[in-house]
Amino acid sequence: MAYVVPKESYNGKVLGVSFGKDSQTLNFGGENTLPFLSFEGEIPAKPVIAFEIQDIPPDDWPETLKAQYAAVSSDPVKWAMHCQNELKAQAIALRLIGTHPDRENRSAQDAAKTVKDVLAAINVPLIILGSNNVEKDASVLVAAAEAASGHNCIIGKAQEGNYKTIVAAALAHNHKLIAMSELDINLAKQLNILITQMGFNKENLITDPMCSALGYGLEYTYSVMERIRLAALMQNDATMQPPIAGDVGMYVWKIKEVSALEAEVPLWGKLEERGVAWEAVTASAMLIAGTNLLIMRHPKAIETVQKVIGELI
Repeated sequence: MAYVVPKESYNGKVLGVSFGKDSQTLNFGGENTLPFLSFEGEIPAKPVIAFEIQDIPPDDWPETLKAQYAAVSSDPVKWAMHCQNELKAQAIALRLIGTHPDRENRSAQDAAKTVKDVLAAINVPLIILGSNNVEKDASVLVAAAEAASGHNCIIGKAQEGNYKTIVAAALAHNHKLIAMSELDINLAKQLNILITQMGFNKENLITDPMCSALGYGLEYTYSVMERIRLAALMQNDATMQPPIAGDVGMYVWKIKEVSALEAEVPLWGKLEERGVAWEAVTASAMLIAGTNLLIMRHPKAIETVQKVIGELI
């Protein structure tokens, strides 16, 4: 008797999202099966990885990571062009960290100018991220959305404390939107419902249930993402069907394992290799859990994860 591969059947599907403009448009999501199980369903698009850049020099990044962008990180336009032209980035994620009140407290107008300058310099799709200060992001992302009008960007992150203003801006300027909750499937579902009740199309929405680095709650993050994906596919829960974003870099590159000197912990191996491995392993786990959009920092880690996607897809 011939062996028959056992297959699951799913009632629902992940929604597809498209961002960018003209020939540089990128698509992700749209699958009707669990990650990489192409024998059970259709996976029309590969996960997308965006290179993170910032509006100010990344002084809080470890030296091994800062060195990768030392020649360009003082200017977000040069940084974006370097990622596009030299590193062949699929997409750029511009984090407006300089607007945070505890950093340089840059104005919304400053942020809008940075967005315009970066968009004028690149052709690949752009993700625009605030500083994760709920109050400041409400004004910064409104200005950024207006500055990027017509470019079909992804903006975020909308959170419980500021989603109304940011959703309205995304609606007005035809952008996609990342909605972030804090590692709780019920909070993620509630926020998605609140956003769609404002008239925002669920097909333009991306769920960010938050991320954790390897060794710092990765298992819990994995389980939350997995439950979101199972609810979308097996329960046909429309509120859980937007694709998932994993903001990996910002969580990985602040832990001790990527910055502790080799002289202090010689058994941990070479510092740069350790950091690259940590980001790559974290991102790969997110992919298996159901992430469709990754935001990462180290070029070597991104290259590694792209190989993982190529082999699994």
